[in-house]
Amino acid sequence: MKYEQLAKDIIENVGGEENVNSVYHCITRLRFKLKDEDKANTDTLKNMDGVVTVRQSGGQYQVVIGNHVPDVYKAVAAKGGFEGQEPDDTEENKDKGSLLNRFIDMISGIFTPILSVLVAAGMIKGFLALFVALEWLDTTGGTYQIFNAVGDALFYFLPVILGYTAMKKFGGTPFVGMVIGMALVYPALEGIPQAGEPLYTLFAGTLFESPVYIEFLGIPVILMTYSMSVIPIIVATYFAAKLESFLGKVIPSVVKAFLVPMITLLIIVPLTFIIIGPIATWASQALGQATTSIYELSPVIAGLFLGGLWLVFVMFGLHWGLVPIAINNFSVAGVDPILALIFVHSFALAAAILAVWLKTKNQNTKTLSPPAIISAIFGVSEPAMYGIALPLKRPFIFTLISSAIGGALLGLFGTRGYVLAGLGVFQLPSFIHPEEGLNTAFMGAIVAVIIGSVLSFVLTYFFGGINRIETAPAETEETKETEQSATATAEPNVKNEVIVSPLTGEVKKLADIEDDAFASGALGKGVAVEPAEGKLYAPVAGKVSALFPTQHAIGITSDDGAEILVHIGMDTVQLDGRHFTAHIAQGDRVEIGQVLIEFDVDAIKKEGFVLTTPVVVTNHDQYEITDANEQEVKAQDLLFELKAK
Repeated sequence: MKYEQLAKDIIENVGGEENVNSVYHCITRLRFKLKDEDKANTDTLKNMDGVVTVRQSGGQYQVVIGNHVPDVYKAVAAKGGFEGQEPDDTEENKDKGSLLNRFIDMISGIFTPILSVLVAAGMIKGFLALFVALEWLDTTGGTYQIFNAVGDALFYFLPVILGYTAMKKFGGTPFVGMVIGMALVYPALEGIPQAGEPLYTLFAGTLFESPVYIEFLGIPVILMTYSMSVIPIIVATYFAAKLESFLGKVIPSVVKAFLVPMITLLIIVPLTFIIIGPIATWASQALGQATTSIYELSPVIAGLFLGGLWLVFVMFGLHWGLVPIAINNFSVAGVDPILALIFVHSFALAAAILAVWLKTKNQNTKTLSPPAIISAIFGVSEPAMYGIALPLKRPFIFTLISSAIGGALLGLFGTRGYVLAGLGVFQLPSFIHPEEGLNTAFMGAIVAVIIGSVLSFVLTYFFGGINRIETAPAETEETKETEQSATATAEPNVKNEVIVSPLTGEVKKLADIEDDAFASGALGKGVAVEPAEGKLYAPVAGKVSALFPTQHAIGITSDDGAEILVHIGMDTVQLDGRHFTAHIAQGDRVEIGQVLIEFDVDAIKKEGFVLTTPVVVTNHDQYEITDANEQEVKAQDLLFELKAK
């Protein structure tokens, strides 16, 4: 399994299988519910190869992976025995945090399992709207009708889907929740002729006026339209889960299997039609009106606020409090301004990372930037935000500023979404007006993206302090105490330098080794050595800047500014430290010829690993590197020379 080792390391550092109540994933994150978050090694996880960062929010321990999180999740589930495991929401394991944390945990637990397919369906509807506006498709044609059914089906039957996920979240039987959702959208209940006079609430004459269509045991029933609704089914399944739990305790085991769901449905479904559904629907409509009222009070200010703070909301998981409001707006009004106002953020972030990529001298950042830019354009912001923008600070701040200005422009143009679509470039078709097509509001979205992106790029490129910040060492207790030293190394004044061989063995050209990342020079320029003995010596005098937990790779920053990476063997990280013994620790000072790591050559080869060892300079763009001839070398022989540019 490709991610087996990463999965093993993640499980170990979240406290082991016994510390995990449940785990699932969203688009970019593994979301753990841990029994004790203090047992997790957060710093180790953050620095782990394959992990972008770690967030603790909404009662969840979130390990940010990136776009390939589904594959990592499968490996984690298989390795930890979490496959098929339901989130543990028993009373003793429920999050005891703030009301906001519990609300966010509830909402994310309900919507995360369907988020990908929800976005996919919205994208289909958005592209259909675009094709109709461009007159590529006719709404009366069969092609349109079938594709529209594909995009619209999930939204129409949303109560059925949410019935499953909400019931599951509340600890009930998911299929009971589905049946409740099915009853709410049951076709035979639509179009029933009105059987009585309109029923007025205390808000008579407003949107709360509803006609009585049928009666249930003499009780008037206000039939609402529940297709695409959100709040009624969530409230109904909450009470259904409570009732089911109670019935499970009082009904004999011999008949529990069928009596519990039967009684639950017989009570909750009528109760939903009579009380829960109408009240929840009115609450949904009120929430929609309130959102619209706030937006109409000042669309520009709303855009500044939401556009500027959306990435902050994402960092703390607070965006989950806004997503259901947006879905509710589509349900009750067919239009939503909330998600429209945050449209610029992913493009502004991509533009900031583009500026970093063009200007940085850090090879690792150059390697990370292109995929992060692509992900951001497609609406997945975490790799760019956590991997590059946040560590550099200023690009993140400039992204927020540009997103806020973009949001204000979206509010000024009156841009709104008419279908729930993806983020990034996939969100654009959702702004097409059903009747007016590519109107001013749609064009305004394009203008806002251009202005926000250009502003973010210019600010980051000229004022991002990219290289000054990047070459500074990570902030630790030691660097806090030696601020002057950190400042001195922020912009290293590199000098000519001689690099001696850290190994005894045969020198090979880097381009000839099996690992594409090293062979391409993406990780640095240098050579490779086929070791003849299992001792790795210091090739320069300096400081150990990185020592991998598996002890198979080490980074050293020399006294003259060269950044050297030595990686013992190919894919030897999979050995999990077996056959390696480190004699130094990260942060230690080393001298030329000092033994750093010992490794068992025969044992490693016996397990099927190649020991070809790249020795590369990661800040090679600051040097001219002399070519090394293919030859036999002994440890501390000249390997190659660096000439400062």
